[in-house]
Order: sequence, then structure tokens, then C-alpha cells
Amino acid sequence: MRRPLLAAATLAAAAALLTGCAFGDDWSQPHARPSAVGEPGAGFVDPSSPPTPEATVTPRPGSWSGVRPSADYRVVLLTSGDDRPTRTLVTAVEEWAEDEDVDLRTVTADGPSDILPAVDRAIGMHPDLVVGAGDDLVDPLATVTPSHLSQQFLVVGAELAEPTHNVTAVDWTGGSFRGEGLGASSTYDPDSFTAARCAAAVRAGVAAVLSGWTGIVLWVDDF
Repeated sequence: MRRPLLAAATLAAAAALLTGCAFGDDWSQPHARPSAVGEPGAGFVDPSSPPTPEATVTPRPGSWSGVRPSADYRVVLLTSGDDRPTRTLVTAVEEWAEDEDVDLRTVTADGPSDILPAVDRAIGMHPDLVVGAGDDLVDPLATVTPSHLSQQFLVVGAELAEPTHNVTAVDWTGGSFRGEGLGASSTYDPDSFTAARCAAAVRAGVAAVLSGWTGIVLWVDDF
């Protein structure tokens, strides 16, 4: 007679655990405002002479390594294209998210006609940060981001020509695409998108966003 009661109690407990996990994963629910755990090291940005909007700064290699996001950081990886540099960037974001226990979701554009809708889908999820990977995203992001100033964006391996304060970018020699018809800071080199550089770029960019240094370009030739 006691076994059915025990089984029912066990099932109820399991259901409660599952419900709790589902609630925690529900992005429609509010959560604590994310913050930086740790702070950038010396040479990341000079606080006594802060960069102006749209400025390019060259942080000291590794000066971003002491910064990670607080718990329940919600990130959407927005990606377009299947070229090797884009795949390397995607892997770097995924590995960073796993290392830092970030709640990561991915929105992939299904061809050129889906890029703007994909950007809208990413913004509509209301993440703490949208990370863009893929040169095809630059022009659409330049169009959309000024209308969503409360949403933070990070572009890795490319940059927007005239970013608003909510768009931060990480570039290097070989990866500085600024949009169709616009000059770049360096000649494009797909071989510059190494796993190590992309991993460092993601961490540097997130450290900048979390620390409030947004609307600038970080240049990471050395990492």
C-alpha cells in the first residue's frame, strides 16, 4: 500500500524539478541585470582618457581574461554563412559560452533573404547580448541597430562603419569588413581567423560590453 504513494511522491518531485528547470530557461521571465565578474586588467582601456564613440582601441594582450559574465547571462549567437571564418567564429562563441556557463541560443539566417528577419528574431528574444558572426550581417545590423538602442550587440571579425553606442566590435588585420562598398582598415585575410584569435576576440569583446566600454572597436592583432 505504501509503494504507490512513494512512487507518486517521487514522480511529483521529479515533475517539480523539471518545472523549475523549464522556468529557469524561460527567457520571457525577467532576471537579474547581468554584470561583470572581475574587471579588465591594466592596458585594456585607459579610464583617465576614455575612448570617444566609434574609436578604435588596442587593448593589451590578455587584459580581458579576468572578466566573465554573472550567472544566467543570456546571449543570442546570430550567424549567416558557412565559410570557414564564420564557422571558426561560431565555434569560438559556443566554446566560450560553455566555459562560462552562458545561456546561449543560436539564430541562423536561412539565406540572404532571411538575414533581416533573422536579426529581428534575435532581437525579439530580448537577450542580454547579440553576438554577430558573418560578414553578411554587417549591412543589416547597420540598418537595424540604431532603432534598438537598449539592446547590446557585439560584432566579431568585422565592424559597422558608424556604430551607435550599443554596438561593439572586435577586429584585427585581416578581419575588418565594414559593409558593401566601404573601405576596410586592412585587406581581408580568411587565414587570420584562427581558433585562438577568434576565441580571444570573443572574450575581449564580451569583457568590453560587460565593463561598459561599448560603441568602440577593439583591435586585437596581438592576443
